[in-house]
Amino acid sequence: MADPKGFLNHGREVAKTRPVGERVRDWNEVYVPGSLLPIISKQASRCMDCGIPFCHNGCPLGNLIPEWNDYAYREDWSAAQERLHATNNFPEFTGRLCPAPCESACVLGINQPAVTIKNVEVSIIDQAWDRGDVAPQAPERLSGKTVAVIGSGPAGLAAAQQLTRAGHTVAVYERADRIGGLLRYGIPEFKMEKRHINRRIEQMRAEGTKFRTGVEIGRDIDAMKLRKRYDAVVIAAGATISRDLPVPGRDLNGIHFAMEYLPLANKVQEGDFVAPPITAEGKHVVVIGGGDTGADCVGTAHRQGAASVTQLEIMPKPGEDRAPHQPWPTFPMLYKVTSAHEEGGERVYSVSTTHFEGDEDGNVQFLHLVEVEFIDGKLTQKPGTERKLPAQLVTLAMGFTGTDRENGLVDQFALELDERGNVARDADFQTNVPGVFVAGDAGRGQSLIVWAIAEGRSAARGVDRFLTGASDLPAPIRPTDRALMA
Repeated sequence: MADPKGFLNHGREVAKTRPVGERVRDWNEVYVPGSLLPIISKQASRCMDCGIPFCHNGCPLGNLIPEWNDYAYREDWSAAQERLHATNNFPEFTGRLCPAPCESACVLGINQPAVTIKNVEVSIIDQAWDRGDVAPQAPERLSGKTVAVIGSGPAGLAAAQQLTRAGHTVAVYERADRIGGLLRYGIPEFKMEKRHINRRIEQMRAEGTKFRTGVEIGRDIDAMKLRKRYDAVVIAAGATISRDLPVPGRDLNGIHFAMEYLPLANKVQEGDFVAPPITAEGKHVVVIGGGDTGADCVGTAHRQGAASVTQLEIMPKPGEDRAPHQPWPTFPMLYKVTSAHEEGGERVYSVSTTHFEGDEDGNVQFLHLVEVEFIDGKLTQKPGTERKLPAQLVTLAMGFTGTDRENGLVDQFALELDERGNVARDADFQTNVPGVFVAGDAGRGQSLIVWAIAEGRSAARGVDRFLTGASDLPAPIRPTDRALMA
């Protein structure tokens, strides 16, 4: 175990961020490079050998957190990365992007600040890459079976890597021009530099995975023709239909879904544009939606030189401490200040947009809102609280409602959907079409990156068993498993 008195001798320290005035002038990750390594051994020592590690319940991947905390404490980086990779294909992604439900379930978190599990994780994997410990794992022999994976987000990549290592010949189809899905074009560079994706893709190529970009199944290739070409298919196309806001003025110029706005900023960093076609420069920006995607829009607007940034949320402001109805070890809804929020802007809670107002050229100029409250469980407007905000760019970041139906993928396969509009699957992640499986948000609905990777790993086991009759691949979750929440 780690230091038995570590949690008594050391307080919680997290990664240092660069000064706001510096980081908003570039698109590099917000953290000070190398700031974790001097403190991470002590932070890992705070893992208290609690007997029943509830952090395992918080994480759907079943990460072996006490084990790699111990190795990190001892600075045995090779052993630490081996334990980390035993359950997680891409810890550099989760270590940067996951909201860390494992920390919410940390036993130390009952009456002290939890162990910095996420920071330890990213320190281990960054050390592994720097030391050359991350090597391709090509299969010893090929099965002769072929698998197509539709979508290259975390679920698709995890499924593809697992199946390739099991000896199957895997091709990943991605409709965008680059591999990575939302990791590539939905996550801003300042949250995760895309070099982390690129080197994983090169590892997967060296293992034997094939990648096909700019190919949309359903439009460019008929889905059933693809099924006939391969022995199995994994649908990992995500839940990409953005939730809309049907209020008067929605059709004005300057109102965009977050996933219309964010990818263009990332394409600038990829060198595709000198300046993004949609920019916040010099504009009053309003972001509708208080979640992580909304925060990504806030940070992006800051870097583009917005005149002002306001983020709206229809729900009340969360508390800074656990509410009684969200006890440990559940994942609580807490007031969170992200790096983007540290950089400025205003956050407004308990408000609802009533309509947009434009100029004579059809460009949005103002957003009208009203305060709301819950009365007997119903959202009710508060009379006399109407007001308007200047808004020359509005981004809608209110979540996603399901997988794409317009490209023909669902209909061509004749896939059955569940009551939420997600692709239905059985205990092996197989759809109603034999040999067609589904993983990630397309089957689960909008969720976290750790759930996507866990789904990809679990679906890979179902595919492997379908192809060979048995499988030794791990399956950390079942399709019906849900997050540990009150």
